[in-house]
Formats: sequence, structure tokens, C-alpha cells
Amino acid sequence: MSTASFKQRNHLLEAYLRNLAARPLATKAATAAVLQFTQDALASYLAGTRPKPSKAAPPHIKALATVSADMTSVRMALAGALVFGPLNHALGLFVTKLLAARGTTGGRAKLEAILAHNLIAAPINTAAYLASVAVVNGARTSNAILALVQRGFFSMLRATWVVSPTSMVIASKTLPPELWPIFFNFVGFVLGTLAAVRVKKAQLAAARKGKGVAPPKDDSAPTSS
Repeated sequence: MSTASFKQRNHLLEAYLRNLAARPLATKAATAAVLQFTQDALASYLAGTRPKPSKAAPPHIKALATVSADMTSVRMALAGALVFGPLNHALGLFVTKLLAARGTTGGRAKLEAILAHNLIAAPINTAAYLASVAVVNGARTSNAILALVQRGFFSMLRATWVVSPTSMVIASKTLPPELWPIFFNFVGFVLGTLAAVRVKKAQLAAARKGKGVAPPKDDSAPTSS
């Protein structure tokens, strides 16, 4: 099935792409919020750490628990809307303008795009993501936030350097450019969910051993938008 035919049959996809073109910042922020919420809730379900509110819990806590979510999921959604989506959008614009100014084409342009995203956008996104995760998990001092960023930065960045070029090559060879954001979101969502599952399982194991539930090293990747 051709891309045009697929979009004609899938009105939801067509509407999303139309909004992405008309209101890229708002659309990316909303997308990041939805994906971060879903990722955290799905990871809780897969890790066996679904929230179990008491009978006296507020209604909104009980409602969130029905979809394996809690207030951490809500805070991650806010981080997606206020940090991840807008930052990814701004970095994307910066890299695009930077590459356009160079005027390269063909294979060299693709190589420069991969290098720019991995050497400029990826480190900034990684630091911002880990700092946000630290705040969501209760860090309130600059030292606590910096400690988590330092602990997970290079392992997360290495994972990004492996996955991002591969994803970009696959997208450039198999998908039209307008579908790239959806593909990158999907890749980031899958990898982020798997990493979050490992983190939640580690937290559960620590809690069972009476060592508290302080978040271990977070190697998850931020969801692209």
C-alpha cells in the first residue's frame, strides 16, 4: 500500500500529520506528554509494580491505578509537555538551520545530519531528560539532580549513539519524511519502556530488601517528538 493510500485510509494519522505541520511545537509537546504517561504506566504493568491504592485513597489516585498509572506517570507527562517536547523541537530547528547553512547534499548531508543530532542534540536531550527524571523521583537539590545526571549520562548517551543512527538510516531508506517523527517516537517509546521496566524492577527488588526505593541508574531514552 502506498503512503498516500495509507494516509487516505487512516484519518487519524492524516489529522496528526496536518497538526504537526501547522502547529509543530504544540503537537510535539502533546505527543511527548501522552507517550511519557503511557510509557510509565506500561512499564509499571510489565514490571509487576502496578499501584495498589488503599480504599481511602483519593478518587484520582484510584482512577490512575486502573490503567497502572500513578502521580509519577502524571509528572512524567508534564515533563514531556513542558521539557522534552519543546526542547526536542527547538534542537531540531537549530540542527536543521545549521545544516541548511552548510548547503551540503546527498550522502554527505545525511552523514552530517546524523553527526549533528548525536553530537549536539543528543547530549542536551540526555542531560535534560535525566535531570527531569531526578526531579520527578524526588530530587530537590542541585547536588541530587547532578548526581543522577552524572550516573546515567554516558550509558544513556552511548545507547542513543547506537540506536539513533540506525533509526535515521532505516527511516531515510524506507519511509517518507513526513512519517519520520512517528517512527522515531515509536522507537523511543519501545526502548524507553524496556529501560523503565528494568528500573522499576530494580526499585521493587530494593524495596523488598528493605533498602528503600531510591531510583537506580536510569538508562532510559527520552521519547523523540
